[in-house]
Parts: sequence; C-alpha cells; structure tokens
Amino acid sequence: MMADEKIQRLAREIYEEVGGMGNVEKLRHCMTRVRMDIRDYDKVDLEKLKAIDGVMGVVEDDTLQVVIGPGTVNKVAQEMVDMAGVKLGEAFPSSETAAGEGKSGKQLVEEKAAQMKAEQKEKHKNSSPFKAILKSISNIFVPLIPAFVGAGIIGGIAAVMSNLIVAGDIGTSWQQYVDVLNIIKNGIFAYLALYTGINSASEFGATPALGGIIGGVTMLTGMNAEAPLPNLFTGGTLSAGQGGIIGVIFAVWLLSLLEKQLHKVIPDSIDIIVTPTITLLVIGLATIFLIMPVAGVISNSLVGVINTILERGGMFAGFTLGLTFLPMVMFGLHQILTPIHMEMIAQTGQTLLLPILAMAGAGQVGAALALWVRCRKDTKLVEMIKGALPVGILGIGEPLIYGVTLPLGRPFITACIGGGIGGAVIGAFGNVGAIAIGPSGAALIPLIANNQWLAYVLGLLAAYAGGFAATFFFGIPKDMK
Repeated sequence: MMADEKIQRLAREIYEEVGGMGNVEKLRHCMTRVRMDIRDYDKVDLEKLKAIDGVMGVVEDDTLQVVIGPGTVNKVAQEMVDMAGVKLGEAFPSSETAAGEGKSGKQLVEEKAAQMKAEQKEKHKNSSPFKAILKSISNIFVPLIPAFVGAGIIGGIAAVMSNLIVAGDIGTSWQQYVDVLNIIKNGIFAYLALYTGINSASEFGATPALGGIIGGVTMLTGMNAEAPLPNLFTGGTLSAGQGGIIGVIFAVWLLSLLEKQLHKVIPDSIDIIVTPTITLLVIGLATIFLIMPVAGVISNSLVGVINTILERGGMFAGFTLGLTFLPMVMFGLHQILTPIHMEMIAQTGQTLLLPILAMAGAGQVGAALALWVRCRKDTKLVEMIKGALPVGILGIGEPLIYGVTLPLGRPFITACIGGGIGGAVIGAFGNVGAIAIGPSGAALIPLIANNQWLAYVLGLLAAYAGGFAATFFFGIPKDMK
C-alpha cells in the first residue's frame, strides 16, 4: 500500500511541477526515466521538479526526462498516463491547457482522474466483452495498415510477374526483379508475428519488446531441424507459425497479465532483471508447449475434414472451403495446406484446392465495397478501404482482414459467406485447378490450368457479389448504420 501511495504521489507531483497535465503532449519511459514532450517549457519549474522526493535528476534534451530509477519508472509512467486517460506514447488531450487556466496542477490531475474514472465506469458498463476484443484487435492492426498496403501492392506486382513467369508468358530473366520485390514485401509479411506481438503488448499494457519476443517465439528460430520440438498433444512435431496471429495475441495477453502482477511483487531494485526474465520464460514455454500444440491438434483434425470435403466435392466442398479459409488463415492453419497442394500438383499436375480457397479473399473485397457504400461518411474507414482494396484484388488479404472487416466483427462473417459463394461456383464448374502455388485473387489467373480461367473469373465475381450483398444487407454494425 505504501508503494502504491509513493507511485501516486510521484505522478501527481511531477505533473504539478511540469505545468500540469495539460502541458504534457506525450509521455513514455525508458529503463530509468519518464520522458515527456512538453508544450510550454516556461511553465516547468525545474528546481522544484528536481526537489521531489524520489526524483534522482532531470535531463533537458529533445524531451524532458525525469530520472526515477529502474523498477519504479514504469509504474510512475503508467500511473501518469492512466491519469490522463491515454496510453504510453499517445498524444494527451489538448483541451487540458485551456481548461486548466487558473487552476493548479494538483486540481487538474484530481479533476482528470475523477473524469477518467467516470468515463471508464460508463465505458465498461455499456460495452460487451466481444466489442472490447474487436476494439483491441483494431488497435493492434490499424497502425500496420500503411505497411500492409505499401508492401502488399509491391507483393501483388511480384505475384503477377511470378505467375506470368511460371505460365511462360514472360521470360525467366524477370525472376531477379521478382525476388527483389518479394524481399521488400517480406519485410512485413514474413515477420508479422513480431509486429503483432509488439502492438499487442502496447494494447494490453505490457512491455512492447517482450511482446515482440513472444511473437518471434512462434517462428521457432534456432530449433534443431534434426531434432524438432515435440507436439505434446499429438506426439508429432511443432512447425513454425502454428498458432498463427491469434495465438500470438493470446500469448501476449497472458504475458501482460503476468508482467503486471510481477511488477507489483518484485522489489524495485531487481524488477528490471527479474520481471522480464520470469515473464519471458513462463509465457515462452506456454507458447511453445501449450498454445502452439493446441493449434497443431486443430490443424491435424482439419486435414481430415478437408480431405473428406474434397472427396464429396461439388458445390458443397466449394462453399465449405471458401467459407472457412479465412479463419484458418487467422490461426495460421493455412500452412498445413501447402503439402496438400504440392501432392496434388505432383500427382495430377494441378491443385483443385487453391482456386476454391482464393475465393475467401474475394469475399473480403466484396465486403469492403459494401462498407464503402454504406459507411461512406466515415472518412477514416473509407480511406483504409481505398488503400486496401487494390491489394486485396491482387490476393494480399491482410489489410482488409485486420484493418477493416475483422475489427468490425459482422463484416468479417459476411465476407466469409461471400468466399463460400465464390467457392460454390468454382465447385459447381469442377476441375478448376492451378498448375502451381501462387497468390490468390486476380493474380492467380495466369496459373489456372486447362484454360479454365473463365470459370475462375466467374467464381471471383460471384465472391465479390456475395460478399457485397451479404455485408450490405446483414453485415453493417448497428452503431455504423
């Protein structure tokens, strides 16, 4: 209790001596210092700031840095942003300056704390856990949208060129250009687990670098290929990426809970050493031996389901596979389909599975178009859709999934229905295959075998239309109508 009072006192007194909460633009911390972007340095009383009990020094640089020491600094910084109602690194409300004229820093802090308490109480009163989850997903992936769009367009161009090379429409001399474009694209997509871990940690109030490490753990870097780690649930072996993006988010959420509890019980003098070590060890082990194997169990079961569906064939197979592929991508289970594709190509010269699964991305495109039409007054959403649509059409679905449909909830479901409709059309035609594994969307057209590209295009159009119609009539969230 005494420790909590010290943290609260330090946060309150620092605010008082830097000119009040309204004089802070942003706040973050390093190992020993609270770093603040100050709006007006004339309001800062450096001497009184240095004299605060618990402050070891003050450094004026590009930011105002208050030295508190390891173990304590993260708690004080968190208390300060909690008072302001923002997250570490986020901009403080600019209205505080005007509202605070004639008031002391202490009064500002107390008023803001009371305001935030009331707002949080009302917020939790009116929001469901499902909405809170969707909001967190949005906060995790929206900052990545520019990277998704830029790298996605580059990857889409590379995909079209690569498929044209395989189809023999352009020469192999273009391959080096394709390789360069893919290297740029993979700067985000090959390491998406790391970016997701970092942003998830920021969203859940954990240390971002620790979240990035947990994301990296799922890549199993350093695992001995000759003696791979076991899957404790199946007796098989683990493979990199099992658990997918959703597994990373869940693991980092657990990390945030553990880290916060350790900060409360570990003495400040050793907190910087003990807390991250224990946190990474416990959550790292849980990720490798629990979270990833669970995904492995699901994936093994899924292979049997897919084989059964393919045996039955027809529209039923197409609809089911087109409907369920995007959830598989989210859990990282789509990687298990690569051996199936390869085996099909080796035995028959084509994979009948890939064109059907490509319809899932087309359903996302249709859903995004419907959102654009129905929610055109939401300029922020429309701008994101404008950037993500060209990439989605070329078969790069992450921007639409993580930036648009999934955070909104309903549109993700209706987009999957669109994918199912497109898959049903492909299944109805039958014998629509691809001669090689490549990106989906329009970029896959050059790889369609036996001159069946028209059937594939009709499937794409059906998925676009299905995703649009399902979203237009049933997929718009109530608060956006």
